[in-house]
Amino acid sequence: MKATEVPAIAGAYLFEPTPYADERGFFSRTFDADVVRSAGLDPHAFVQDSLSRSVKGVLRGLHLRSGAGEAKLVRCSYGRIFDAVVDLRPDSPTYRNLATFELSDETQLTLYIPAGCAHGFQALTDTADVSYRIDRRHDPAEDVTIAFDDPEIAVPWPLPVTSTSRRDREAPSLAEVLKHLHQKVG
Repeated sequence: MKATEVPAIAGAYLFEPTPYADERGFFSRTFDADVVRSAGLDPHAFVQDSLSRSVKGVLRGLHLRSGAGEAKLVRCSYGRIFDAVVDLRPDSPTYRNLATFELSDETQLTLYIPAGCAHGFQALTDTADVSYRIDRRHDPAEDVTIAFDDPEIAVPWPLPVTSTSRRDREAPSLAEVLKHLHQKVG
Protein backbone atom coordinates (compact mmCIF):
# COMPACT_ATOMS: atom_id res chain seq x y z
CA MET A 1 0.00 0.00 0.00
CA LYS A 2 1.27 3.48 -0.81
CA ALA A 3 0.13 7.00 0.08
CA THR A 4 0.03 9.77 -2.53
CA GLU A 5 -0.70 13.44 -1.79
CA VAL A 6 -3.64 15.06 -3.60
CA PRO A 7 -2.23 18.32 -5.04
CA ALA A 8 -5.60 20.12 -5.34
CA ILE A 9 -6.50 19.64 -1.63
CA ALA A 10 -3.75 20.31 0.92
CA GLY A 11 -3.48 17.46 3.41
CA ALA A 12 -5.61 15.02 1.39
CA TYR A 13 -4.17 11.62 0.41
CA LEU A 14 -5.02 8.68 -1.80
CA PHE A 15 -4.05 5.31 -0.35
CA GLU A 16 -3.47 2.72 -3.07
CA PRO A 17 -3.49 -0.91 -1.98
CA THR A 18 -1.68 -3.81 -3.58
CA PRO A 19 -4.37 -6.43 -4.20
CA TYR A 20 -3.42 -10.08 -4.51
CA ALA A 21 -5.53 -11.61 -7.27
CA ASP A 22 -5.90 -15.22 -8.37
CA GLU A 23 -8.60 -17.50 -9.77
CA ARG A 24 -10.63 -17.14 -6.53
CA GLY A 25 -10.84 -13.34 -6.75
CA PHE A 26 -8.65 -10.98 -4.74
CA PHE A 27 -7.46 -10.08 -1.25
CA SER A 28 -6.58 -6.50 -0.40
CA ARG A 29 -5.47 -4.68 2.72
CA THR A 30 -7.71 -1.63 3.00
CA PHE A 31 -6.08 -0.02 6.04
CA ASP A 32 -2.47 -0.14 7.21
CA ALA A 33 -1.55 1.86 10.33
CA ASP A 34 2.11 2.08 9.29
CA VAL A 35 1.26 3.56 5.87
CA VAL A 36 -1.22 5.98 7.43
CA ARG A 37 1.44 7.01 9.97
CA SER A 38 4.01 7.48 7.16
CA ALA A 39 1.65 10.10 5.65
CA GLY A 40 1.76 12.02 8.92
CA LEU A 41 -1.66 10.90 10.15
CA ASP A 42 -2.51 9.25 13.46
CA PRO A 43 -4.01 5.82 12.67
CA HIS A 44 -5.50 5.64 16.16
CA ALA A 45 -7.46 8.87 15.69
CA PHE A 46 -10.23 7.10 13.78
CA VAL A 47 -13.08 6.21 16.13
CA GLN A 48 -16.02 5.21 13.93
CA ASP A 49 -16.57 3.08 10.82
CA SER A 50 -19.73 3.50 8.73
CA LEU A 51 -21.13 2.05 5.50
CA SER A 52 -23.63 3.46 3.01
CA ARG A 53 -25.29 1.67 0.10
CA SER A 54 -26.60 3.69 -2.84
CA VAL A 55 -28.13 2.90 -6.21
CA LYS A 56 -27.09 4.39 -9.54
CA GLY A 57 -27.59 8.15 -9.74
CA VAL A 58 -28.02 8.67 -5.98
CA LEU A 59 -26.12 11.69 -4.76
CA ARG A 60 -25.01 12.18 -1.15
CA GLY A 61 -23.55 15.52 -0.11
CA LEU A 62 -21.99 17.97 0.01
CA HIS A 63 -21.42 17.45 3.75
CA LEU A 64 -18.97 18.66 6.37
CA ARG A 65 -18.85 19.24 10.12
CA SER A 66 -18.61 22.60 11.86
CA GLY A 67 -16.55 23.07 15.00
CA ALA A 68 -13.36 21.01 14.94
CA GLY A 69 -14.49 19.39 11.69
CA GLU A 70 -14.17 15.75 10.81
CA ALA A 71 -11.41 13.94 8.95
CA LYS A 72 -12.30 10.70 7.18
CA LEU A 73 -11.07 7.87 5.04
CA VAL A 74 -13.51 7.02 2.23
CA ARG A 75 -13.46 3.88 0.06
CA CYS A 76 -15.91 2.36 -2.41
CA SER A 77 -15.90 -1.30 -1.39
CA TYR A 78 -18.44 -2.37 -4.02
CA GLY A 79 -19.36 -0.69 -7.31
CA ARG A 80 -18.12 2.73 -8.47
CA ILE A 81 -18.66 6.28 -7.28
CA PHE A 82 -17.78 9.77 -8.44
CA ASP A 83 -16.34 11.49 -5.35
CA ALA A 84 -15.99 15.24 -4.80
CA VAL A 85 -14.03 17.18 -2.15
CA VAL A 86 -14.09 20.96 -1.65
CA ASP A 87 -11.51 22.58 0.61
CA LEU A 88 -13.33 25.04 2.89
CA ARG A 89 -10.48 25.76 5.32
CA PRO A 90 -9.88 29.55 5.06
CA ASP A 91 -6.20 29.21 6.04
CA SER A 92 -5.49 26.43 3.53
CA PRO A 93 -3.36 27.09 0.42
CA THR A 94 -6.00 25.14 -1.55
CA TYR A 95 -9.02 27.02 -0.09
CA ARG A 96 -12.13 26.58 -2.26
CA ASN A 97 -10.40 24.09 -4.56
CA LEU A 98 -12.44 21.17 -5.87
CA ALA A 99 -10.94 17.73 -6.45
CA THR A 100 -12.84 14.80 -7.94
CA PHE A 101 -12.06 11.09 -8.01
CA GLU A 102 -13.51 7.84 -9.20
CA LEU A 103 -13.39 5.29 -6.43
CA SER A 104 -14.29 1.66 -7.17
CA ASP A 105 -14.18 -1.90 -5.98
CA GLU A 106 -11.64 -2.60 -8.72
CA THR A 107 -9.03 -0.13 -7.46
CA GLN A 108 -9.95 -0.17 -3.73
CA LEU A 109 -8.39 3.30 -3.45
CA THR A 110 -8.99 5.02 -0.13
CA LEU A 111 -9.28 8.81 -0.03
CA TYR A 112 -8.24 10.72 3.10
CA ILE A 113 -10.29 13.92 3.46
CA PRO A 114 -8.99 16.44 6.02
CA ALA A 115 -11.29 18.14 8.51
CA GLY A 116 -12.78 21.33 7.06
CA CYS A 117 -13.41 19.90 3.60
CA ALA A 118 -16.89 19.28 2.19
CA HIS A 119 -17.49 15.84 0.70
CA GLY A 120 -20.07 14.27 -1.55
CA PHE A 121 -20.41 11.43 -4.01
CA GLN A 122 -22.66 9.96 -6.68
CA ALA A 123 -23.21 6.25 -7.30
CA LEU A 124 -22.20 5.26 -10.84
CA THR A 125 -23.26 1.61 -10.66
CA ASP A 126 -26.52 -0.18 -9.83
CA THR A 127 -25.15 -0.71 -6.32
CA ALA A 128 -22.34 1.21 -4.65
CA ASP A 129 -21.18 0.54 -1.09
CA VAL A 130 -19.07 3.27 0.50
CA SER A 131 -17.06 2.70 3.67
CA TYR A 132 -16.09 5.60 5.94
CA ARG A 133 -13.55 5.66 8.75
CA ILE A 134 -14.14 8.84 10.76
CA ASP A 135 -11.97 10.57 13.39
CA ARG A 136 -14.81 11.99 15.55
CA ARG A 137 -18.05 10.70 16.93
CA HIS A 138 -21.05 12.03 15.04
CA ASP A 139 -22.74 15.09 16.51
CA PRO A 140 -25.86 16.03 14.49
CA ALA A 141 -25.66 19.59 15.85
CA GLU A 142 -22.48 20.07 13.79
CA ASP A 143 -23.90 18.79 10.48
CA VAL A 144 -23.42 21.25 7.61
CA THR A 145 -24.79 20.67 4.12
CA ILE A 146 -24.06 22.68 0.97
CA ALA A 147 -26.17 22.54 -2.19
CA PHE A 148 -24.67 19.82 -4.40
CA ASP A 149 -25.57 21.85 -7.50
CA ASP A 150 -24.16 25.18 -6.30
CA PRO A 151 -22.81 26.93 -9.43
CA GLU A 152 -19.97 28.52 -7.44
CA ILE A 153 -18.55 25.05 -6.73
CA ALA A 154 -19.67 23.57 -10.08
CA VAL A 155 -19.11 19.91 -9.29
CA PRO A 156 -19.32 18.08 -12.65
CA TRP A 157 -21.64 15.29 -11.47
CA PRO A 158 -21.52 12.71 -14.27
CA LEU A 159 -25.12 11.42 -14.11
CA PRO A 160 -28.54 12.96 -13.65
CA VAL A 161 -29.41 12.87 -9.95
CA THR A 162 -32.01 10.13 -9.41
CA SER A 163 -32.38 10.55 -5.66
CA THR A 164 -30.99 12.52 -2.75
CA SER A 165 -32.07 13.22 0.80
CA ARG A 166 -34.43 16.04 1.66
CA ARG A 167 -31.57 17.65 3.60
CA ASP A 168 -29.39 17.62 0.47
CA ARG A 169 -32.19 18.90 -1.80
CA GLU A 170 -32.89 21.84 0.51
CA ALA A 171 -29.26 22.69 1.33
CA PRO A 172 -28.14 26.32 1.19
CA SER A 173 -25.57 27.73 -1.20
CA LEU A 174 -21.85 27.81 -0.46
CA ALA A 175 -22.04 31.58 0.10
CA GLU A 176 -24.80 31.15 2.71
CA VAL A 177 -22.91 28.36 4.49
CA LEU A 178 -19.64 30.31 4.58
CA LYS A 179 -21.44 33.40 5.92
CA HIS A 180 -23.02 31.32 8.70
CA LEU A 181 -19.75 29.53 9.54
CA HIS A 182 -17.81 32.83 9.71
CA GLN A 183 -20.48 34.34 12.02
CA LYS A 184 -19.95 31.42 14.42
CA VAL A 185 -16.17 31.93 14.36
CA GLY A 186 -16.23 35.75 14.56
